[in-house]
Amino acid sequence: MIGLGTIANVAAIVVGGGIGMLLKGGMKEQYQQSLQKAMGLCTIFIGASGALTGMIYIDGGSLAVINTLPMIIAMVIGTVIGEFCDFDGKMETLGHYLKEKASASGDSRFVEGFVTASLTVCIGAMAIVGSIQDGLLGDPSTLFTKSVLDFIIVMVFASAYGKGAIFSALPVGVLQGSITILAALLGSGTLPAAAVDNLSC
Repeated sequence: MIGLGTIANVAAIVVGGGIGMLLKGGMKEQYQQSLQKAMGLCTIFIGASGALTGMIYIDGGSLAVINTLPMIIAMVIGTVIGEFCDFDGKMETLGHYLKEKASASGDSRFVEGFVTASLTVCIGAMAIVGSIQDGLLGDPSTLFTKSVLDFIIVMVFASAYGKGAIFSALPVGVLQGSITILAALLGSGTLPAAAVDNLSC
């Protein structure tokens, strides 16, 4: 079923955030920091392996690298667009709106928790490539892996920041759901394998 990966991801965030709320004050900061580092290392490893698959190949018994220029250009353009659109500021504005709607005016860390968790679980190749794979191929495996990571990440953030972290499920659902639907509408014949590989890279 197309979209199952996003549904699983949103559910993992909500459940992980709920558990984090139960553990609030019960999870020592030492464990929070260690879990964040471990999840960061896992994310770096998964991201690097995905990028290296499209960049490194064996040529005459030695390793050779390709596609470095498109990666650099993509990073530069993405950074400029991100800064121009002020996504961080927009997330903070959305956090204040949700805080008001959730009757959490007394929660001083709501916005910080929402923004921190949202940017952590929304930004990254797994969200984009996983959603494309889900939409084009009906393969939610990347988003299932991301769901496990996000479950732990949001659990830690909810235990530290409170319920604002749980609301990060909203931007994840909108972002990944939109990409999945768009990919499904484009159809598997529209994007050649090289284009998907370059997106992964």
